[in-house]
Amino acid sequence: MENLAIVDLGSNSVRMAITEIQTDGSFKEVKRVKEDSRISEGMGREKILQPVAMDRTIAALKRFKKLYVGLPNLKVRAITTAAVRQAKNQQEFLQRVKQELNLDLQVLTGSKEAYYDYLGVVRSLDLDHCLILDTGGASCEIILVQHKKARNLISIPIGAVNLSEQFHLGGYVKAVDLFKAQVSINERLNKIPWLRYAEHVPIVLLGGANRTLARMSRNYRHRGRGSIHGYHLLARAVYATFRELISRNLMQRKKISGLEPERADIIVGGMLPLLALLQKTDDGRVIFSESGVREGIIAEYVQERKHN
Repeated sequence: MENLAIVDLGSNSVRMAITEIQTDGSFKEVKRVKEDSRISEGMGREKILQPVAMDRTIAALKRFKKLYVGLPNLKVRAITTAAVRQAKNQQEFLQRVKQELNLDLQVLTGSKEAYYDYLGVVRSLDLDHCLILDTGGASCEIILVQHKKARNLISIPIGAVNLSEQFHLGGYVKAVDLFKAQVSINERLNKIPWLRYAEHVPIVLLGGANRTLARMSRNYRHRGRGSIHGYHLLARAVYATFRELISRNLMQRKKISGLEPERADIIVGGMLPLLALLQKTDDGRVIFSESGVREGIIAEYVQERKHN
């Protein structure tokens, strides 16, 4: 039996999952933790990781290390995504992580991140055709799935944190700022020619902002706690939730059931990519997945073990 610890440093949160992998290839997750370290905070147009954000993130990584260090037959896979991928001072941060934790962070390309999203979704949801949207803090990954195959995929550098900061969507949202943000997102999506093939398929949602949408909706419907994997919504419910969010200021949003207070300042920006895609499709269904990059990495790792 092996212990695989996956450290996933996203732009808004850092997560760690420990999975036990048996010799026959079967596996089960035994530990999962998350902290909202927001490494992308304050990067701005210059794309510079800020000292406070780096310190906060490294402190979280050290707390995670205490949970997996000493496990038998341990393999650690540490990856990071959009914020570090885009950062001009990327090497400074990677060297700090190496020196302070003896951890080698692999910076995933946007296409590799999107591919792992695809692997995580297709192994856990029975869908032949769909459009996958992973909305992170500093990027969105979009994957067109046809006949269970990833036909097209792309990563674009817009996400919940950088959209909220650039267009001032953290507090009470002004109409002019919301309009500018929507125009900017549509300009990017209009440059993706293969999106026209996704007009009649459901959208599968990954990422913190999208998970928050699911929890808000489920709490509103009094569905209780538990996994949101496979949870369905129609477009009109998404629009209704968004209207409620933009009608409130930051303090009022923090009181919404299902919305983590620390996400209240980025949830409006985080929902905008989904709204833009819903307006380009006519299926009207969204389906939430809790399987994404980490599950995709596990699937690839188990497959590679079989061939070794």
